Amino acid sequence: MKQDKQLTVGLGITGSYCTFSKIKPMAKQLVEQGIRLIPIYSDMVQKTDTRFGKALDFRSDMEQITGEKGIFTIPQAEPIGPTGYLDALIIAPCTGNTMAKLCAGITDSPVLMAAKAHLRNEKPLILSISTNDALGMNFKNIGMLMNMKHIYFVPFGQDNYEKKSNSMIAHTDLASETLKQALIGKQIQPVILAPTEIVKS
Repeated sequence: MKQDKQLTVGLGITGSYCTFSKIKPMAKQLVEQGIRLIPIYSDMVQKTDTRFGKALDFRSDMEQITGEKGIFTIPQAEPIGPTGYLDALIIAPCTGNTMAKLCAGITDSPVLMAAKAHLRNEKPLILSISTNDALGMNFKNIGMLMNMKHIYFVPFGQDNYEKKSNSMIAHTDLASETLKQALIGKQIQPVILAPTEIVKS
């Protein structure tokens, strides 16, 4: 992705822990394209160890990939609005909980505050969803977000249609192209793709 100036992009990370293994290569790809990538961690991501890994190890990996310590608190995220230093913000993974709160205007975590502050500047907010209820309780929220200005989606599909028929996750390998299109005000198409590889969770 060639640009006249270096892009500065926020990466909001929320608690779909089973997809963290996809977020690291996505982040590496963006950094290799010359993007300054600033991680923004939800409260749960900062402190929760799971069977998919330890919180500290994940944060250390992200710091190594991006060269940035990141944003950890709501006060640290708030200046994104008045300073306007982000060219775009990607939330990846974006959980159903995060989508629901975005729709309701709730800003009770660093990632949600970053999103609110960033949208104030009318710049792209890109959602890379990962939720077990995309075709259930969050279906309406996806529809609402699809119709909001400056919000774009990384293409997504079902990840386990046999055992979790409502579950959908983003094709994170398309995050870079989604960003490229969003920066010129376009939603990458198609948005809904064939099922991704099955994620066991």
